[in-house]
Amino acid sequence: MSAFDHAAATTLLATVFAPWVQDLDLSVEEIGRDSASLRMRFSDKLCRDNGVVCGQALMSLADTTMVFAVSAAAGGYLPMTTVDQTVHFLRPAVKTDLIATARVVRLGRTMAYGSIEIRAEGDARPVAMAQTAYAILREEK
Repeated sequence: MSAFDHAAATTLLATVFAPWVQDLDLSVEEIGRDSASLRMRFSDKLCRDNGVVCGQALMSLADTTMVFAVSAAAGGYLPMTTVDQTVHFLRPAVKTDLIATARVVRLGRTMAYGSIEIRAEGDARPVAMAQTAYAILREEK
């Protein structure tokens, strides 16, 4: 089993991310061998008009979830930075918790690539899909 488990992920969520990301009220749902799922609880502060969760919140959820999937695949957290994120918004998320599931497509020495699907709780239809690329920030020797 990977050294990066649910407990390590919960600690990472509380210690590494900026305060505004922590304000998204994310929680770790599941950590796999090369995947992760996070929940973003519904809040009016994440919405534009009519209770629709804004795209910026969905993009942050996707980006943050992929950090956990890369950490799972690597066996622990690696400092990284997003180099590319493409998001397709498929339908509105209205007044609901959201679950993002991220899977690592490829983890190399200097780059990681992944795919994320965001769904409303209890609904199999995706709200958004994202593709991401990250630069792994290794210490210089």
